[in-house]
Amino acid sequence: MLEEARAHLARLVGFDTTSRNTNLPLLRWAEAELARHGVTARLMERDGKANLHAIIGPPVAGGIALSAHVDCVPVEAQAWTSDPFALRRDGDRLYGRGTTDMKGFVACMLAMVPEFVAAPLARPIHLCLTHDEETTFEGAERLMPELAHDAPPPAWCVVGEPTSMRPVIAHKGYASWDVTVTGLSGHSSRTDATANALMAAAEAVAWLAAEHRRFVAQGRRVEGFEPPHTTVHAGTFHSGTVLNIVPDRAAFTFEVRTVPGDDAREVLARFQAMLEGEIMPRLRATHPGAGFEIRRRAFAPALGLPETHPLTLATQRLTGRNSAARVSYGTEAGYFEAAGIAAIVCGPGDIAQAHQPDEFIEESELESCLGFLRRLAERQCQ
Repeated sequence: MLEEARAHLARLVGFDTTSRNTNLPLLRWAEAELARHGVTARLMERDGKANLHAIIGPPVAGGIALSAHVDCVPVEAQAWTSDPFALRRDGDRLYGRGTTDMKGFVACMLAMVPEFVAAPLARPIHLCLTHDEETTFEGAERLMPELAHDAPPPAWCVVGEPTSMRPVIAHKGYASWDVTVTGLSGHSSRTDATANALMAAAEAVAWLAAEHRRFVAQGRRVEGFEPPHTTVHAGTFHSGTVLNIVPDRAAFTFEVRTVPGDDAREVLARFQAMLEGEIMPRLRATHPGAGFEIRRRAFAPALGLPETHPLTLATQRLTGRNSAARVSYGTEAGYFEAAGIAAIVCGPGDIAQAHQPDEFIEESELESCLGFLRRLAERQCQ
């Protein structure tokens, strides 16, 4: 089975699915692989990107989903020592973009399909492949309402992000936005006749900084995260040309990373209300056309699976790990949880390899994942 997983991984790495590219060639190849074993997959395409959903076993309730994104991050400006889109084996290590994050899990999923098909499943196994996890999370968002298309949606989901096969039961949510403020330009000697977009945007960023301080001082605490509270961060700011010209445009980006129980959309709503109620009236006093635009960059809900949930206990038993880790990075698992599907993160590979030059996964990690998936399938037969 390891040989099959390695062969699948070689094909998967060969597809350049950097998020700026289409993922359709990879998904059509995966669709054909599933069809070879009598499994029908459904491709959901839009604007050159697609999700894939396949069901193995009876179309009944109680299924478990295996989910992975197939997009990867760019390789430009990284010091690779071999072709990142050609799998290279060196001892126990398999090198290539996406080997750990997270085509290794996809390769294991596909290698196990013949066993899944042959097993006397009492409840189904759902296979889910998504797009754009590395950028917007739109793939997972689009997938959720489609999971009940041909059968009841799965009850549980394993998202195979690299955790070294340790169960991860919680992670922070992630949301980010672009903000543009428009005002009215003119000579800096006539501040009474202009609308300074830069200063208005700076006030908005100052509000975000105060909101971050509020979370630090008064926010919900969830132990196991570093830091254990929601954070607010502004990362870029662009405005102005020369000092004596009032800027008529300012743009900045900000993000909110929420602990389970907090919702970044509530922060956004308060931010919008502040802009409309406090900052914009001052700009519009001299320029009625002043305004602001907020555009979403990415959104992923937090994940908070209880330590005592049956999925936690089952994953611990099937992996032989008693841990229940929490991480600060986001995954697609929060979308499954928000859709009423209990989700956990558990997959092969070391997260330290994600997004790195000469990214690799160890064959022993693939072997561990294959064993986990085999035991998971056996559980679905009971």
